Amino acid sequence: MRRFPPQAFSVLRPGRSKFSRPLEWVYSSYQHHRVFLARWSTSDGSAATATDKPYYITTPIFYVNAAPHIGHLYTMVLADVLKRWQQIKGKETFFLTGTDEHGMKIQRAAAKQGIPPKEFCDNNSNKFRELAVAGDISYDAFIRTTDLKHKEAVSEFWMQMKHTLPQNLGLYKGTHEGWYAVSDECFYPEDMVRPDIVPQTGKKIMVSDETGSEVEWIKEETWFFPLTRYRDALLKFYDDNPDWITPTHRMAEVRNWVEHHLEDLSITRPASRLGWGIPVPEDHDQTIYVWVDALINYISQAGYGSKWHSSSDSMGIWPADMQVIGKDILRFHAVYWPALLMALDLPPPKRLLCHNHWTMSNRKMSKSLGNVVNPFFAVQRWDIDPLRYFLMRNGSFIKDMSYSNQLIGTVYTKELQANIGNLFYRIARPKVTSKWSTIEAVAAFRDGVFGELPEHTSQQLFASLDGHLEKITPAFSEKMEECNTGGAVREIFNLLRETNRYVTDAEPWNLVRKYDTQSRILLNLTIYNCAEALRIAGILLQPIMPTKASLLLTELGVRVDRRTIEFAFKGRDAEYGTEAKTGDAAARLKKWDTIFPPTPNAHDSDLEVMEQLGSALRDKTKNKMNQIAELLAMEARMGEESVAKMLAEMHAAKSKKLVPAEHL
Repeated sequence: MRRFPPQAFSVLRPGRSKFSRPLEWVYSSYQHHRVFLARWSTSDGSAATATDKPYYITTPIFYVNAAPHIGHLYTMVLADVLKRWQQIKGKETFFLTGTDEHGMKIQRAAAKQGIPPKEFCDNNSNKFRELAVAGDISYDAFIRTTDLKHKEAVSEFWMQMKHTLPQNLGLYKGTHEGWYAVSDECFYPEDMVRPDIVPQTGKKIMVSDETGSEVEWIKEETWFFPLTRYRDALLKFYDDNPDWITPTHRMAEVRNWVEHHLEDLSITRPASRLGWGIPVPEDHDQTIYVWVDALINYISQAGYGSKWHSSSDSMGIWPADMQVIGKDILRFHAVYWPALLMALDLPPPKRLLCHNHWTMSNRKMSKSLGNVVNPFFAVQRWDIDPLRYFLMRNGSFIKDMSYSNQLIGTVYTKELQANIGNLFYRIARPKVTSKWSTIEAVAAFRDGVFGELPEHTSQQLFASLDGHLEKITPAFSEKMEECNTGGAVREIFNLLRETNRYVTDAEPWNLVRKYDTQSRILLNLTIYNCAEALRIAGILLQPIMPTKASLLLTELGVRVDRRTIEFAFKGRDAEYGTEAKTGDAAARLKKWDTIFPPTPNAHDSDLEVMEQLGSALRDKTKNKMNQIAELLAMEARMGEESVAKMLAEMHAAKSKKLVPAEHL
């Protein structure tokens, strides 16, 4: 490939990039192109980059035609969690997000408000920055397609496509006509549109089968990228990299599109129709297609056009290690993007992660229905870490996900307040205050005191948590490497539920009343095992709940330099713990001072379950958190379904007894 010198295009300004170091956030020719496939196969993960290249992760850049919604926050949080996961493994990282600001939708939306497009973009781009702050998103760069450096990179990409490729593989000019959806900024083939009727007006329209968006017939002069010439190369790439897309079933969709619907790609629009965009170099009557413009952001931020110009240069952080996208933009990233990169002999991203969409109480979110979740309100309502936990817990790559305050309320009460928070206070701040402490328990481990117990004792009840502690980090790590955040969260939940069962069975509050040596050793062994469960869980939860997990670890006395994966194993850290606080043994911990305080929307949690709990467990304890702790212990012993059935039967039986005979 002939390489143009930088001065042949424009004056390019060198950009500066910063990387996030590990735990920084915790510390405050055609044959030529066939050769490409073997050279840049992602299966070996090496490409032509240094092995110590920072882990580069991206979100899609968000379109600024409307305000952010909960789906935008989910995408940001998912990428942020995966970045932070790499960091606690000791990997240097770089995380890119930003906004997509060109195209017909922006032009029309700005005109509707009577303001210049740039002003419209400035206002809405700021909302996405604010969302990133509210979501505790640790991005390293926030790119805008209106940035000068990005526009220069797009211009250079265009010039290389036009002047450096063989005639049959490079750009050509022609006339394009077809069905175009402004809302999707995309042409659709004839076999992918259908007639429809607008319910409110009865107007007959044509819509996309894929998205339901209205399409209009357009005929215009345009520049084409010969996408069909890259069909075989794309299919071979997919064959060589079957796991390139997560989840793997999405690859079948992509292959189907390439095999049956591939057309040459119209990559410009007449400037007379679309003026808000990047002009085509050497042809200012045309504007570069917004999706070509947008996709290039991933390499423009990585230094393309300013620091490097071809694959023979050192490409810095490119290729991306992970690109997080929604299912609605899969084709652009899995078909158009690798084909464009192939054209210039640049490596594709190593992996695409394609997630599903959120619904509101199992109904598709829609402005007309008024059920679009405002992410800023959601953060205010639940606090960001619990919301991040819920989004990662319920996120899915298989089906659309349901969002409701009732769902969040139930998760908050059972899994955060009771399974994590209440467990911590039972172990590290017991009501018996100075009767036991985590620092004494950890010291007993460090001094080898537990070895003094008879072998039969340590292998029974008091060793029943060992297997769970041993497997938690490998199991959690496996789920995170699969990007299965929900599965990873479930592993933590199961560990801490077992810990609640363990402490309930071991009864340290009874052991503390005994004064013989063996009882004291068993007490410390119980507290130590529970503290280890909390410490390991705290380390693993840092990517998901960075603030709350940090607070938990601090409350346990875990040093900042011992919060990485290498320490997330039982017995790996013997230098933590806190003294028990002395004072009135009867004094209650103020609920607003807890790690997971009550929310102002507690009535939105699952009232029926709480009623069943109260009915079944009221005789044992009237404390709400202790009732849920009892529930967790029962679930660990019997299984969730068995407990739910038992509680329902008990509740029904008790309710029946309360009904007078004459009413039956």
